[in-house]
Amino acid sequence: MGSGGPRIILAMLLALDIGNTNVTIGLFRAGALLATRRAATNPRATTDELELLLDGLLRLDGIALGDLDAIAMASVVPAVSVAIEAIAERRDRPLIVAGPGTVPLAIRVDRPGDVGADRLVNALAAGRLHGTPAVVVDFGTATTLDCVAADGAYVGGAIAPGLELGLEALAARTAKLPRIELRAPDRAIGRDTVSAMQSGTIFGYQALAAGLLERVRRELADANGVAPAEVKAILTGGLSAAPWARALDGIDAIDPDLTLKGLAILHAEVGGGEALKLGLG
Repeated sequence: MGSGGPRIILAMLLALDIGNTNVTIGLFRAGALLATRRAATNPRATTDELELLLDGLLRLDGIALGDLDAIAMASVVPAVSVAIEAIAERRDRPLIVAGPGTVPLAIRVDRPGDVGADRLVNALAAGRLHGTPAVVVDFGTATTLDCVAADGAYVGGAIAPGLELGLEALAARTAKLPRIELRAPDRAIGRDTVSAMQSGTIFGYQALAAGLLERVRRELADANGVAPAEVKAILTGGLSAAPWARALDGIDAIDPDLTLKGLAILHAEVGGGEALKLGLG
């Protein structure tokens, strides 16, 4: 889109959140989130395979890849990023790739180029949708806490292994511990192996998340001259809707689609697309 040409409003946007475990897509029409779909990430998939995957996911909601007007992507998997760029080019569709050079945020960390695109997009969405200062807690393959200062800048955060990653390691690296259902037991003192693992996993992870959030919230509050209660806390990610996550204290909002909404906001602010319509997705 040339700088001297007319402003084009792109009506249908595909938002792609490409993580280490899943590819999550969001379909936006005129700024409203219509549908979300998810597939396993395959970093070895060819461009043709990824194109078929995207088209198939979209067709579940009656849309074809050719119906799209634009694509916005946040990716932590370089091989998949390259394939999506190739798809956008051969389909002749505008593509915005989230990163330190495109997300409209000040990034006040030592190495801005090392910050994951999804973390920046989450920070953008948190500030625009929920206000600042804010902490985004993203329960995914890794659990990340990302901090947004009162002036909207990204100022860092914390990273811990994700809950499911820890469970997989426990089952893979021990001879007798089984894979278990992610369900909170009735008590912390387990009376069999499964309930003991559920206690250590669920209650232990609640304590990890709550402790990290409390400390990060306090530091962010001190840096911005506000009370900790004034720092918004937003949960997102694939496990954010789980009962154990919802039970965390001091959460202001739970939004599993925060990253997709952040991509729509990025597209609106940088690519000239439709503003995100709240309450319609």
